[in-house]
Amino acid sequence: MDATIPRKLDRPALEAMLSELRPRLHRYCARMAGSVIDGEDIVQDTLVKALQAVDGSMTVERPEQWLFRIAHNAAQDHLRRRHRERSRITEADMTTIEDPSGSADSRIAAAAGLRSFMQLSVARRGAVILVDVLGLSLHETCEVTGATLAATKATLHRGRAQLRLLAAEPEQVAAPRLDADDERRLRRYVDLFNARDFDAVRALIAEDIQLEVVNRLRLRGKAEVSTYFGNYDRVTDWALSLGFVDGRPAILIRNPGEPDGAVRGFMLVEWRDEQVVQIRDFRYASWCLVDAEISAVEG
Repeated sequence: MDATIPRKLDRPALEAMLSELRPRLHRYCARMAGSVIDGEDIVQDTLVKALQAVDGSMTVERPEQWLFRIAHNAAQDHLRRRHRERSRITEADMTTIEDPSGSADSRIAAAAGLRSFMQLSVARRGAVILVDVLGLSLHETCEVTGATLAATKATLHRGRAQLRLLAAEPEQVAAPRLDADDERRLRRYVDLFNARDFDAVRALIAEDIQLEVVNRLRLRGKAEVSTYFGNYDRVTDWALSLGFVDGRPAILIRNPGEPDGAVRGFMLVEWRDEQVVQIRDFRYASWCLVDAEISAVEG
């Protein structure tokens, strides 16, 4: 990160920087939230707050740290709203602790799953992600979190120790399951989509439907959203199937022309009775797949 050159931020400059930093911002937010989906929500909140802060003549000495500070605060707000964090870390005077920012700790942190990070306190989680996953220095981490150097060293030390213990334990995770009604509705939606019967798909969407193609566009209302299905009808590089993303029911997008059948994106569909009221399409947000825990539904 550039820590020395002040930059004048107008909206175009900020939007260009946000586009470049978005994958890294998402990686931080997803690991803080324990979900690539919630992480994207926090990133979007960060983008809105950053754009609102720009007045056309704003000079920021360290713009990237400034953005990560906004993301850090947005993640904190998100976690408080979810009531996920019930304990506070007690700061101790650990100024004398050295920082062996060792490659072993970095490898453990980089390989750790989102679920492991969620077992760390918010403060420990943030310090480990910023230093060992994103590569910030201790001083840059202090700027992002607002903590003292002593507190940051202490928190990082404890977070690393806890993550090492978690990495040594076998992870036992119950396989997610689809509710029968959810599976019936989603299978019908997927089957119609794969059959390219988009008139039948349009018949399932509500008049007040909301659509977000992440990193591309937002549409509201049946008339506008109907054009979205036409975009899929014009291309052939997709096939849909049921699955889970971070334990949430999702529609997985694969390219049938690729031999490995890798997931290239996913959709989240929300229902009101038998009508689709919201679609979030992550086809153009590839960074959301990096840390995602994805599994397929058989059948």
